[in-house]
Amino acid sequence: MNDHGRMESIERASRDEITALQLERLRWTLAHAYERVPHVREKFDSLGVHPGDLKALEDLARFPFTTKEDLRRTYPFGMFAVPMDDVVRVHASSGTTGKPTVVGYTQRDIDTWAGLMARSIRAAGGTRHDIIHVTHGYGLFTGGLGVHYGAERIGCAVVPISGGQTERQVQLIQDFKPTMIVGTPSYVLNIADEFTRQGLDPAATSLKRGMFGAEPWGEEMRRELETRFGIAAMDLYGLSEVMGPGVAAECIESRDGPTIWEDHFYPEIIDPITGEVLPDGEQGELVFTSLTKEALPIVRYRTRDLTRLLPPSARSFRRIGKITGRSDDMLIIRGVNVFPSQIEELILRVPRLSTHYVLEVSRRGHMDDLAVKVEMKPEVASEADKQAAVSELRHHIKSYIGITTRVDIVPFGVIERSVGKAKRVIDLRGQA
Repeated sequence: MNDHGRMESIERASRDEITALQLERLRWTLAHAYERVPHVREKFDSLGVHPGDLKALEDLARFPFTTKEDLRRTYPFGMFAVPMDDVVRVHASSGTTGKPTVVGYTQRDIDTWAGLMARSIRAAGGTRHDIIHVTHGYGLFTGGLGVHYGAERIGCAVVPISGGQTERQVQLIQDFKPTMIVGTPSYVLNIADEFTRQGLDPAATSLKRGMFGAEPWGEEMRRELETRFGIAAMDLYGLSEVMGPGVAAECIESRDGPTIWEDHFYPEIIDPITGEVLPDGEQGELVFTSLTKEALPIVRYRTRDLTRLLPPSARSFRRIGKITGRSDDMLIIRGVNVFPSQIEELILRVPRLSTHYVLEVSRRGHMDDLAVKVEMKPEVASEADKQAAVSELRHHIKSYIGITTRVDIVPFGVIERSVGKAKRVIDLRGQA
């Protein structure tokens, strides 16, 4: 049996070896999608491109994008490239903004996913000696089962508790003594709050490492997680349309942005307005083409995540910078682009404020207004401290983002707690 602590040879490969493999696999993906998926064939034909036109990696820019709308238009199985007899699992998005996006997997796809998630856990320092506490939701959401299969592939003991039951999460962390925790950063901080509420110190647990994803989070959130739990916090990136968790993962040696598993996913950064491909290092929208997926080959999928491609560090593959936000989450307040993750970073710079907040967007006349509702930490009681926190946050938002906002302090526990992805924006503009 393999020594699961060792890197795979491809993780140390030369750039020439990686690009040669990508070109070979990209040709296969384009042909597979074109031949098997009528919707893809129509899109290629309408642009006058054919899989045979791909002579170099740069030629991919000639091919059409895939968006969530393509998946919704072909709901439920119209983007599948294999018959349903060959599909062994189906996942789907929550579908809160329309029809859910549905993804399918062959047995080989599931094996690939488990292998890449195992690679991600190893990159984060995980071994067969770890006990992994998985708070990602199980079911149609890809998070729980995606992490679970990868952890089992390594030989970890998995605690599949899923989200919710926060008091029980605390009890099981104390009783089972897991060494690693996986979840959304906002929900794992809810668990930290529950430890504190019970008079317990979250930093005194057996946890040593954590992998966090499914929502944008920055360096201030990393410091908060690491300080409160006494762990090394690493970014785990993925999305169901491309595979699920394990598309990219941060390495414990460097903790400098998720490494993309480029032997299975080809990344591009584009200008979100024009669609033009941008050079490495420039900020834009992340686009992925799958290189090995059988059931749902995905060509130039627009993730809406805003980031940049960075050079390799701990592995031979390129990295992505921290996701600064999503192009579809962007708020435009009095002509200024604002992302919830920017506000979050500034909240975390104010020591008296907790990590629980929501942004309320309303309209006054023809202009949009933004109010930040945020909780104080439970130990902060004095009115003077509250006013100082309000002033400090307003100052940070004005200085770093360039807008004036209302900051409302609410009592600890008032803002609704999430058991998965946190809901950060409440849009009141349609309300009279």
